[in-house]
Amino acid sequence: MTPLSQNRSISAMIEALSRDYLQGKEEVLRLSAIALLAGGHILIEDLPGLGKTTIALALAGSTGLSFGRVQCTSDLLPSDITGLSVFNRDEGRFTFLAGPIFNNIVLVDEINRAMPRTQSAMLEAMEERRVTVEGATHPLPDPFMVFATQNPADQSGTFPLPESQLDRFLLCTGVGYPPEHLEKGIISGGGIRERIGAMTPVATTAEILAARRVVAEQIYLSDKVVGYIYALVAATRGHPRILTGLSTRAAINLAQASRAAAFLDGRDYVAPEDVKRVAVAVCAHRLLMRPEHESVHRGELLRAIIADIALPLA
Repeated sequence: MTPLSQNRSISAMIEALSRDYLQGKEEVLRLSAIALLAGGHILIEDLPGLGKTTIALALAGSTGLSFGRVQCTSDLLPSDITGLSVFNRDEGRFTFLAGPIFNNIVLVDEINRAMPRTQSAMLEAMEERRVTVEGATHPLPDPFMVFATQNPADQSGTFPLPESQLDRFLLCTGVGYPPEHLEKGIISGGGIRERIGAMTPVATTAEILAARRVVAEQIYLSDKVVGYIYALVAATRGHPRILTGLSTRAAINLAQASRAAAFLDGRDYVAPEDVKRVAVAVCAHRLLMRPEHESVHRGELLRAIIADIALPLA
């Protein structure tokens, strides 16, 4: 089956969500689908009340994937996420009670309100697709995706995510306010949580897994595009405003996301424009700025770097 025919259910899912439930959020829906197809995780950073949680609920509802939610607070414990073993008196042994992390799509709401120790409990799950509790390792379901949200760092009660955890997110983006005419319609129509809960899945689990195999195995990445990705990450490593540039992991993630973007466009090859389109969402949150340039907007800086790199000729 060709990528063009395989992507129909995924494209239909994005189209249905953006038309019937989440008007004005096409780009963040597309990025969420890219994360799901590339086997990665996504971090949505924006103000409260702009639909971050609703997007995660809609993504799960439209795919029929199992959904778990973690509401982060300062007293949240790692076991509240991963689960714990409790003694079963009837059986005379300990039984593992799985936490919400054991779902296909896990919404970690306001992740930067959890203490750093609890945030770190997510690292093994996000990287290894498994959790270890009291010496026992438990695999997570496939597919598995963390959909995390965070409020701006200047809000009270937030803790910054460590660089090691930020690096585990394939993509980081925002939502933004909807256009005026759409926001008026949202105000008039009210909330959509009940409608999302009753929605019929558009794409099945089998279709999601098949699409992920196509993205990983059948989307061609030419040497010229690889060279373009390398030129981009190399440009960040010697930039005077950047303390630590993009890692090899970031370059691999950029290639993965670009493959998923090409798939959504019905192509079996990655074009340089695919890389350019997803580069800020994949890379900006991984940049570590020099202290004197900490106030520089990472996304704008990365766009300027990208603009200086010539697109490879076909």
